[in-house]
Amino acid sequence: MGKPDTPAAAKPRVVRCPACGGESIYAASNPFRPFCSERCKNMDFGAWASESFRVPEKPPREED
Repeated sequence: MGKPDTPAAAKPRVVRCPACGGESIYAASNPFRPFCSERCKNMDFGAWASESFRVPEKPPREED
């Protein structure tokens, strides 16, 4: 008998890069995950740092 098939957990997961939309390996071997590259990771970080990305704030209640 031969070896059993490799378990699915050993297969790297491929996801969409949030910055460019390209393929990105979501595994420990990719230090930029979930991004595909250092460039995409830095673009995202820069957008947060320049406040291009913002988390919406709830309007204050009238009681406050």
